Amino acid sequence: MIKFRLFLLALLAGGTAAAQPVAPLTARQGNVRLTVALGPDGRPTYAVAFGTKPVVNASRLGLALTDGRGFDGPMLLTGSETKDVDETWQPVLGEVKNIRNHYQQLTVHLRQAAAPGRRLDVVFRVFADGVGFRYEFPRQPRLQYFVVSDELTEFALPGDPKAFWIPGDYDTNEYPYTVSKLSEVDNSALVKSSTAIAVREVPDAQLVATPLMLKANDGLYVNLHEAAQVDYPAMQLHVDRATRRLTARLVPDAVGTKAYVHAPGHTPWRTIIVSDKAPDILASKLILNLNEPSKIGNTSWIKPMKFVGVWWEMQTGKTNWRYADSADTLNAAGQLIANGHHGATTANVKRYINFAAAHHIPGVLVEGWNEGWEDWFGNWKEPVFDFVTPYPDFNVAEIQQYAAGKGVQMIMHNETSGAATNYEQHLDTAYSFMNRYGYPAVKTGYVGRIIPRGEHHDGQWMSNHYVRVAETAAKHHVTVDMHESVRPTGLSRTYPNWVASEAGRGNEYNAFTPEGNAPEHETIMPFTRFMGGPMDYTPGIFKLKDYVAGHPERQVRTTLAKQLALYVVLYSPLQMAADLPENYTAHPDAFKFIEDVAVDWDDTRVLEAEPGEYISTARLEKGGERWFLGAITNANRRTATLNLSFLPRGRRYTATLYADAPGADWKTNPEAYRISTQTVSAGTTLRVPLAPGGGCAISLVPAK
Repeated sequence: MIKFRLFLLALLAGGTAAAQPVAPLTARQGNVRLTVALGPDGRPTYAVAFGTKPVVNASRLGLALTDGRGFDGPMLLTGSETKDVDETWQPVLGEVKNIRNHYQQLTVHLRQAAAPGRRLDVVFRVFADGVGFRYEFPRQPRLQYFVVSDELTEFALPGDPKAFWIPGDYDTNEYPYTVSKLSEVDNSALVKSSTAIAVREVPDAQLVATPLMLKANDGLYVNLHEAAQVDYPAMQLHVDRATRRLTARLVPDAVGTKAYVHAPGHTPWRTIIVSDKAPDILASKLILNLNEPSKIGNTSWIKPMKFVGVWWEMQTGKTNWRYADSADTLNAAGQLIANGHHGATTANVKRYINFAAAHHIPGVLVEGWNEGWEDWFGNWKEPVFDFVTPYPDFNVAEIQQYAAGKGVQMIMHNETSGAATNYEQHLDTAYSFMNRYGYPAVKTGYVGRIIPRGEHHDGQWMSNHYVRVAETAAKHHVTVDMHESVRPTGLSRTYPNWVASEAGRGNEYNAFTPEGNAPEHETIMPFTRFMGGPMDYTPGIFKLKDYVAGHPERQVRTTLAKQLALYVVLYSPLQMAADLPENYTAHPDAFKFIEDVAVDWDDTRVLEAEPGEYISTARLEKGGERWFLGAITNANRRTATLNLSFLPRGRRYTATLYADAPGADWKTNPEAYRISTQTVSAGTTLRVPLAPGGGCAISLVPAK
């Protein structure tokens, strides 16, 4: 049912207008209430409340254009309309089988009070768990091609909430999280000390990235992000520490411009997710709902996958991506001289294929297989890779045939070295090569400074590049896992073959930095990085100490049981068993959970959660009857309370618990675990002790 309201708030005559006082416009869904007003100065504002509690106080809307005639006021309100939408759709891959898209939409029509009288629409969608809004530019004679110099969107927050944040960096999202009052945000020391990150550019000590997670003093949980970031730069937020007012900052291009826009068009959605219960934030589908439906017609070829790979051994220094020590290490015939440390050899890859086949792992990833690695590190150049030329010790055809004979699929790796222009020139060639040799999936990488020079990982040009990669991959029926890309904004709905991204601080930092990832890291990420989409976090490390020769200080800051729990807590339809085969062979009983756990789901229940402290999540496998449960904690010992009322009534299940053993501790005794079984039902509540930095993984199988 659609309800229209029209407010004639300006009398237009000869291109001029006289503003008249008007009542605020409102929209509501459940406890969430939106108010839109036009101030005496002609500037539009919005506010959001949850019940009786303010979420965002009256905050500015608008855009500045480079021609000086932007939508920054004064504006006239020429009309508005509302409509109600309630529909259900099914994701191709996801955490639940069905997603309800239920909102009230308020469209506000604005017009510049002064010449040239350009028109702007602001469209709000109010859900029971938050608000999304975007700017839309109708077709009009006085606005066609234009350039945005600044977005003026603000989020005026009441009080001084606790914030879970990383710096607003133009090129990376791989910082550790800081927890502080919003008024205490200062990223300068963290940016300076984060030397393990390849490229850093943070122009503002009070700039934070989204998704930004906040906990207010009145108990409200608020998440700020964006949805459907297409043909527009990423939004970051500048914190006014005195007023706690956040202002949008767009990542610029090589010449300092923010966004090139063509009317008719629109910006991405700005999103505010709110609840008085932390689990509701994790359960929200608001960001996915604000994205367009799939642009891929036939999606039957898009499959979830679990995989192992020639990767962690390189991160820990056991082998290397390079075939030779340098590009100048040549023999008399001008050929590279092998250094003996190359990991992507035919024999080594077969070893991983054998392990995958023996343990029912569908895929094997191989990094460092193609020529060019010697000529890349530290160099800002192109071309580096052509994506089809293997090193002499990597036989593509032989490996493909061997894997096929074992029922295993190979996953391609395309490191672009940040040279996106070079990759675009080779896209069809690279994906045709994958088709020829039976690679159904590719992991891409963008380590280093971007070419075109001066562009940033999170700018408009690169945001469009990632979409072009997903579109080209779809034409070749290839799924994509993008690393060092812009953080996701729900585009996995529109491009379901874009199955995962990195765009965050993954498990790999435990290999190449002494500080690694703090025990609370994985209890923050679902409230931040994962709000926009799945992450290839690479869980499953079993050897948690002494895995980097010469660096005894490097240690994974979790227990082994927590590594298992991450397969459930951290959602991705592409999950890696990231450790070495020999480390899994040492713990075959624990590896059984990785073999069994699903990666695609029909239902998800967040049983308990508090950002930075603990999360317990249960998921029902796609098309099956088994449930899997993961519970994790930060550095504090605690007891997880797991109410199994989500199980079907009248059925009994065999629960296999992979838990921290007595005395387990991420720092002193991380590999201590115990496995037990018991019969449970919907009336059961499990109370499981979690060690410091610990966790528990549970499989729930219908009892025979």
